[in-house]
Amino acid sequence: MNQTRTFLLFALVAVAYLLWNAWEKDYGPQPPVPAAAAVAGATSTAADTSVPGASAPAPAIPSSAAGAPQPGQLISVTTDVLRLTIDTRGGSLVRSELLNYPVTPRTRKNPNPAPIRLLDDSATHFFAAQDGLISATGAAPDHRALFQAGATSYTLDKGQDALNVDLSWTDPSGVRVTKRYTVHRGSYVVDLSQQIDNGSAKPWTGNAYRQLQRVVPPPPVHNNFLEKFSDQSRYSFFGVAWYSPEKKFDKLPFDKFEKEPLNLAITGGWTAMEQHYFVTAWLPPANEADTFSTAVIKDQDGPRYLIRDMGPAITVAPGQLGTTTARLYVGPKLREQLAAIAPGLELTLDYGMFSIVASPLHWILNQLHKFSGNWGFAIILLVLLINVAIYKLSEAQYVSAARMRKLKPRMDALKERYGDDKQKMQQAMMELYKKEKINPVAGCLPVLITIPIFFALYTVLRESVELRQAPFIGWIHDLSAADPYFVLPALYVLVMLATQWMMPQQPGMDPTQAKMMKFMPLMFAVMFAFFPAGLVVYYIVNGLCRLAQQWWVTRRIDRAEAAKGQAIAKS
Repeated sequence: MNQTRTFLLFALVAVAYLLWNAWEKDYGPQPPVPAAAAVAGATSTAADTSVPGASAPAPAIPSSAAGAPQPGQLISVTTDVLRLTIDTRGGSLVRSELLNYPVTPRTRKNPNPAPIRLLDDSATHFFAAQDGLISATGAAPDHRALFQAGATSYTLDKGQDALNVDLSWTDPSGVRVTKRYTVHRGSYVVDLSQQIDNGSAKPWTGNAYRQLQRVVPPPPVHNNFLEKFSDQSRYSFFGVAWYSPEKKFDKLPFDKFEKEPLNLAITGGWTAMEQHYFVTAWLPPANEADTFSTAVIKDQDGPRYLIRDMGPAITVAPGQLGTTTARLYVGPKLREQLAAIAPGLELTLDYGMFSIVASPLHWILNQLHKFSGNWGFAIILLVLLINVAIYKLSEAQYVSAARMRKLKPRMDALKERYGDDKQKMQQAMMELYKKEKINPVAGCLPVLITIPIFFALYTVLRESVELRQAPFIGWIHDLSAADPYFVLPALYVLVMLATQWMMPQQPGMDPTQAKMMKFMPLMFAVMFAFFPAGLVVYYIVNGLCRLAQQWWVTRRIDRAEAAKGQAIAKS
């Protein structure tokens, strides 16, 4: 296969993949969009499935809807990486801000942009991490019970590694529950313990549960055409995920909640809600047998989606204490950190079908970033490593292309001899290739390697939070976003034109292929205009490397041919 067909094959595969992604996003099944309340003060039409065991119609979560419990007191908890808000109504985490991850890049005009908010108590972006206790025989505080707190603000001071936030609930029967959240310096993990002090006259039996509940937020607002079509979050998974030691990682998009509800008994697993770059996950104790389930709550403001893990039954005798524990992760998808927190949690950084290539690429990029200190330079070093690794294959491609160009006069003669008899023409060409020791498929080998790398790197740049808002040089302030001034796509067009100039039209190319080759730079310019800048950097440097290799190999062959001609002339 000659160099032209290689380019055409690559373009066809790339365009097909992007079109498939766009079609899935624009025309595939979509999660229901929350509808506005039709009548003020309307109540939920479904049983409150947000409360385990609830069977009567009731408000699902704390909200402003009529009849719903109003929020309690809001408690602020600040560490060096997190700012959390706890609502004493239920003792739930209703807000989480990631202080090291701003919504927009830091600039001179805006040096302190607002941090990303995962958990959110606003109506349009509601997302809460809830937990509680239930009991069929006694009193128990679920995630709507009113707790008491000792303060309204907590801050992890310098030199302090951990901070406890205690909430208390007491029932007239004598049952007292203390809910404790513990935050740690430099960590996105929040520890939870619920201590049951049974001061009643009879044994207390119940279950602890943890759940994540959210609405589907409205689509993001884009300022221009480029922002809309280069928004990589459009292609990221948005839904729930869970893990079990037996079946490993699994996930469920919101639009399939009602068709494929989850109800599994799992020991040593976890539940999570995923979005682009970030994940929120409840992590029960590793040896605890839980029941994982999902539900859709029909509310006047639209559907809410819930994933819950229900713990095993516990019994606390009168006058005794009982404790349940769990952890909550609310933060970025940092692969190495997630792997150290819980088995399989790193799989929430899901590269899909390209994981087998993308995961090693991510690791290599991390190592190169540690060496270079800049993700753009790390990508350049990655290109150089790949080109060194496949140099022999690339050399074979350029040697084959150079020799085929030398055969152009003889191939033109074969074309004139056989005319429209394509079968005889092909047979004659194969005999000529064999005689001259030319491998016509040599050009396919490098592309079979570079195409998987292309899509894997595209996925890495799209999903890896480390590259989010990662600056390179000059005007490139975010390698995960498109070049705002189209400079990089223009540079790649120049590289392609230079490649075409060094590579004259191949023998046997039909007029249609020749026309397509002329339009190839324009096709790639349009396609790369919406790609992450880091990926375009990769292909500019890769194109320059291949251009240099092609020049070197062609020059070497021309010199060898010239020396051979001089030797024949002297003899």
